[in-house]
Amino acid sequence: MAKTTLVRQVPPELAGRRLDQALAELFPDYSRSRLQQWIKQGRVTVDGAELRPRDKLSGGERIELQPVEENREECLAQDIPIHIVYEDAHLLVVDKPVGLVVHPAAGHHDGTLQNALLHHDANLATLPRCGIVHRLDKDTSGLMVAAKSLKAHKSLVAQLQARTVRRRYLALVQGRVTAGGTVDAPIGRHPVDRKRFAVVPKAGKEAVTHYRIAERFPHHTLLRVELETGRTHQIRVHMAHLRHPLVGDPQYGRLRLPPGASDQLIAMLRHFRRQALHAEKLSLVHPESGKTISWKSPLPVDFAALLDALRREYETQPDDDEDLDWEVVCLEE
Repeated sequence: MAKTTLVRQVPPELAGRRLDQALAELFPDYSRSRLQQWIKQGRVTVDGAELRPRDKLSGGERIELQPVEENREECLAQDIPIHIVYEDAHLLVVDKPVGLVVHPAAGHHDGTLQNALLHHDANLATLPRCGIVHRLDKDTSGLMVAAKSLKAHKSLVAQLQARTVRRRYLALVQGRVTAGGTVDAPIGRHPVDRKRFAVVPKAGKEAVTHYRIAERFPHHTLLRVELETGRTHQIRVHMAHLRHPLVGDPQYGRLRLPPGASDQLIAMLRHFRRQALHAEKLSLVHPESGKTISWKSPLPVDFAALLDALRREYETQPDDDEDLDWEVVCLEE
């Protein structure tokens, strides 16, 4: 079998970083522990030389990596209904429903978005994770993009690393948020519960979340949230850090019933048992045309019904969304 060599150039923003840290940013499909192992095995060269994992980079170096493919179970195509909102020869955009896992992992060996994409287009099997370049949690709904070619995959990964892909979410949080703002707080594994994540000031990875108020209720706030980075559970962790956890979040919050609420609203809140988070808008540069294109997704039924219940309870009206810079533009196929 022919050896695969992956080549990257170290960008200026990674200057001063350890080699293993830089590799984790440049080759996000591989774990840091695996990359460290390959460095020690001589499978990584920096300007033709072998370095140690802890050696620092200056920026501009040429890195070559010869990965060892995993002996893993093949991801099988499965006929799972998915809503594709846009598709061309280079990429496709999916409106992921609540309850669909993005790719196979422990406890979810099939029945995932990746299985569904393979059924939709068998050629995606030639791409890393069938073209999937970012993730949404199982119970988060909304827009995701996947590449359909190596050129598009490289472009999308580069845009994510450069933080030029815009991803905006609607999040319903507990409590009354007084003003919008930015959370700049590193995220890492929870020091006690390893299944959760937390703000970890010293050992965490950089995580930046911007939020502003979309609609206020007496005991809840609907936020528009944009990610600058894309850490696991980032919005959920950051909102909990602000003591405004997402409604329904089973890991980072708990049920709070507003005083004096009607039986109908209490029933809605009790039965909303997943995080109230929806990836509403997505904007990126098309890898072929170079044009910026955007998409918007409507709220899923359960989230919309909960907002309607809050509006009826407190006799409020939704605010108009006047984001002119978020005009939804799709290319003609």
